[in-house]
Amino acid sequence: MLTVEWDNDKGWGKPHINPVQNLSIHPAAKVFHYAVELFEGMKSYRGHDDKIRLFRPMENMERMVRSAERVCLPNFDGRELVQCIKKLISIDQSWVPHSTEVANALYLRPTFIGTEPCLGVARSKNALLYVITGPVGPYYPTGLKPINLMADPSYARAWPGGSGMYKMGSNYGPTIAVQDLAEQRGCQQVLWLYGEDHEMTEVGTMNLFLHWINKQGEEELITAPLNGIILPGITRSSLLHLGREWNEFKVSEKVYTMEQMIEALSENRVIELFGAGTASVVCPVARILYKNNWIDLPVGDENSLTQRFYNELTDIQYGKKPSGWMEDITDINSTDTRVNMSG
Repeated sequence: MLTVEWDNDKGWGKPHINPVQNLSIHPAAKVFHYAVELFEGMKSYRGHDDKIRLFRPMENMERMVRSAERVCLPNFDGRELVQCIKKLISIDQSWVPHSTEVANALYLRPTFIGTEPCLGVARSKNALLYVITGPVGPYYPTGLKPINLMADPSYARAWPGGSGMYKMGSNYGPTIAVQDLAEQRGCQQVLWLYGEDHEMTEVGTMNLFLHWINKQGEEELITAPLNGIILPGITRSSLLHLGREWNEFKVSEKVYTMEQMIEALSENRVIELFGAGTASVVCPVARILYKNNWIDLPVGDENSLTQRFYNELTDIQYGKKPSGWMEDITDINSTDTRVNMSG
């Protein structure tokens, strides 16, 4: 694991890489009492050419810096942290799966916590940034298996002026009880709605996309806008870029509601609905439990947009298609550990 300490008076300390161990933290540390914490989720991939690559790591770093600013943790140099992560991967490279199976990767969890041992709602004068890793397989071992969603408007994940656009643990803990309720009702994930119009926002920990024919007769891919209640997902950004690059259908970031989708279903205008995120890449939706009624959705085949996005993105991640989104671990045998974390 990688660890770097920060002190309000001394600034950033020297990064250390050691075997995974328990953390020794004072019980009054602000992370335990006021959720002064944030994290990121990213992966490194071993390509068909045996090279190990990171997928858009600076996007994660920029999001992490924004989250740190929101929770009043110190700024840091994202590029320097990426270099530290590359060094960590070089040491843990045997854990990056050797496999022809797509979706095997080394998961990386950068985490940033306030460690000042002082009760009181205020900035933390001490902090710890650490990164742990672990090999992962396909999120859905059986492939792109469609899932069921529970959409209950009595629960909200985020709201304007809140912290829903940041990747903080405090956004996730309160959703567990709702996830449990969804599972009790035969659903795998929660479709988070917002407002009186029941805006469709996110699904579980994924961004949500609707592929349909709009009222103007245009084929369109839509996802909720970055209006403060949506996490700016790296996969979300990637799919929007690919869709616009292909230029075969309209791509929109705008508010859309359950009523609009249900109306489109009744008019046979919905093509498919799917989630997108780091864990699963994409995930098709088969049914939604809404107001105690099941809504059936069309599910695409091997020629669907969901499958096309999955194939394109995984081909990039595993080095089958060249892309500026991938960073080689070029210094995999480097012994240079000089870094400056100051932002």
